[in-house]
Amino acid sequence: MKINLVRPICFFDLETTGINISKDRIVEISVLKIFPNGNKESKTWLVNPKIPIPTEVSNIHGITDDMVVNEPSFDSIGVHVKDMIDKCDLGGFNSNKFDIPLLAEEFLRNEIDFNLENVKCIDVQNIFHKMEKRTLGAAYQFYCQKDLIDAHSSKADTLATFEVLEAQIEKYSELENDVDFLSDFSSRNKSVDLAGFIIYNKDNIPCFSFGKHKGKTVDFIIENEPGYLGWILNSDFPMYTKKILTKLRLSKLNNKF
Repeated sequence: MKINLVRPICFFDLETTGINISKDRIVEISVLKIFPNGNKESKTWLVNPKIPIPTEVSNIHGITDDMVVNEPSFDSIGVHVKDMIDKCDLGGFNSNKFDIPLLAEEFLRNEIDFNLENVKCIDVQNIFHKMEKRTLGAAYQFYCQKDLIDAHSSKADTLATFEVLEAQIEKYSELENDVDFLSDFSSRNKSVDLAGFIIYNKDNIPCFSFGKHKGKTVDFIIENEPGYLGWILNSDFPMYTKKILTKLRLSKLNNKF
């Protein structure tokens, strides 16, 4: 079944130097853009991360320092990636937890504005785990009856993710062929930031999801322990998390006046 779109959606996948959202860098990114009329556009970039790629990571995705030494860095290609995904919804496999937060860090690190306001994000892994609880390779075999060749190649993983979503829509009658529904269904927690440090509580109010103030609203901490926010802003938290906290703090200050 073809996914029902009202605007383009970009499925993307990252290969990186590791899994630390704040510190690691992109070494390859593939974007598959699907238009409402069914047309497709794809682009893959190898990226020089400007930091060493650990051998154990290269052994997984096959990309080594020598392969990217003469490739452009993200500060050169970032604007082209942003142009391709601009005004599009986003899709990926484990993208809500990893790919989108890490991509946001790269954008912000290079002073490229990025936010998810009015963007729907479909995480195909979350749909899969809610339905079958397996990996992308198993998902591809289960839903599409195909073996995933070149797993951990961003291009192969991106195309497989898109095909799996179309097969999921076809297989499960409870899945509505609608980006809004799929975005909500594939979300685990309703995050305010991207990394899940700030989430909406049952009253739809931003609160912390970690540490000694877990479950407390951001407004309460701003009012009663502003030093805690200062600690977060000066510590090794994702830049996008800091951006959201700064926005919430400024909003509260503006409301006072």
